[in-house]
This record gives sequence, C-alpha cells and structure tokens, in this order.
Amino acid sequence: MSSIAANRVAVLVNHLSASATHPAGLLAGQVAIITGAGQGIGGATALLFGKEGASVVVSDLDDVKGKAIAQQIIQAGGKAIAVSGDVTDLAFPDRLINETIKAFGKINIIVNNAGYTFDGMLHKTTDKQFQMMLDVHNLAPFRILRAASAHMRLKDNEPRSIVNISSTSGLHGNLGQANYATAKAGVVGFTKTIAKEWGAFGVRCNTVAFGYVDTRLTRAKENGETMTVGGQKIALGIPMGAKKEAPPPAVVFADTPLKRAGQVEEAAGSVLLLCSPFASYITGHTLEVTGGKGI
Repeated sequence: MSSIAANRVAVLVNHLSASATHPAGLLAGQVAIITGAGQGIGGATALLFGKEGASVVVSDLDDVKGKAIAQQIIQAGGKAIAVSGDVTDLAFPDRLINETIKAFGKINIIVNNAGYTFDGMLHKTTDKQFQMMLDVHNLAPFRILRAASAHMRLKDNEPRSIVNISSTSGLHGNLGQANYATAKAGVVGFTKTIAKEWGAFGVRCNTVAFGYVDTRLTRAKENGETMTVGGQKIALGIPMGAKKEAPPPAVVFADTPLKRAGQVEEAAGSVLLLCSPFASYITGHTLEVTGGKGI
C-alpha cells in the first residue's frame, strides 16, 4: 500500500472510531478554499468543511456574507478566514492564494463554486452576456488553479483534491441558458484535463453537476433577487410568469424520482464526499446530484 493510501485509510479509521464528543473529522489538518462561499451551496459547504476539521478560506463577492460564514466556523470551534473579491478580477487569484498561504501555510482543497446565471433566449443573448458566463465559470477557475499550482503539484503525501461545480445544464442543455450551459459543459472538460495533468502529483479533480437545488438561482425570479457584477445588476431565478409562484411540486418534479428539490446541505455533502478519503481513488469523474432526474 502506498504511503498516500495508508494515510487516507488511517484518516477513515480514526474518523469511524472517534468518540461523539471528539470527532476526528474527515478533513482534519487540511486547508480548503471555497469560492462563492458566502451563501447557498458554497456557504453550506464551507460550514460542513469546518465541522469536518478543515481550515476554511471563505471567498465571496459579498464581503459581509463571506465574513459572516467565516465567523460561524470560528464560533463553532473551527478555523477560517474570509478573502473577499470578484473571482473574475485578474488580480484576485494571486491574492486569494497568497492570503491562504499566509494564514495556513498550505492548500489541500479547492472548490470552484462561484458562479451565477444570466439567462436569455439565444437570439436575444448579447456577446457580453455570453462572455460573462465563460469568465466566471471557466476563466476564473483556470486562473485560480494556475495561481495555486505551485502549492498543489507537490509530492509530499498530503491529500489534495479539486472540485469544480457544474450543472445538469452543462450535461443536457437548458432552455434559455445557451451561455450558462456552454460554460458548465466546459467545466467537465477542464476537470478531466486537470485530473490527467496533475494526477501524477496525487491531486484528484472531480466535478459535481447539480440539478434542482433550492437556492436563489432556482427560486422565482419575481422574488427580486439580484446580484451586481461589474456594475451591472443581474436578476436571478426562474421566471414564473404572472402568477409569481412556482408550479406545484408534482409538476416541477414529475421527472425526478425523489420528487423534491435538493437542499444546500445535501449539495455540500456531495462535495465533501469527493474531497474525503472515501473518494481517494476517484478522479476525473462527474457526479450528478439531481435526485435522480435525467436517469
């Protein structure tokens, strides 16, 4: 058994045998960067990673929300810092990595979760609207991983993994999301390439493709949720029409075996799974977290 495999087995044994009052934590001793971690799936992932023993770097466009998640982790007895900023800013990746190393000395996990939707039918979508999706979902993760490469491509027997967040829109396409679907499809190819290039260093790289998870991106657009990117206000959510309410679950989830939306905590669990020792021989994989939709 290799030393890396032996270390991961030891983590599992310690975790499974730990007492309820002093759990070992599946990510104990690791340092994790999570982008888009001020709320939603990213926020739930950051909180879960903190509970599992990781030192968490909470990165979000919204400084107030990012710091609030970091503070929750600290108050629960964990370690965390907030590094706020726009992941599409050319200077941000180096700052994110440098502040992580300054605070914790290493990097074990990177979760490229930051993103949003900017929907529109193809014939009405502008070049800028299309490019913004590529910038946040493709270019930003590329730049972050490139900036982190010197701290990830190491043969020191430390566990290291990357999870890039995609969507079923990237696997199957989706009405009104030519830009988003194209970008999310690119995440899959990007992930497989990193898995092949960095596998020799023991770095695993996987994708999670989420289906209908209850977040501000899947709630009614008429609720008025927005975000501002580069000075432009973008409406978030799914248009529900004049009724301003979602169709009944029986209609929305007719093709979903579990007949419900996923919760952010469940989404976070799937990311933890791929970063944990339980997935130590999984790389280049796209995990569909959909409640069964699409099967």
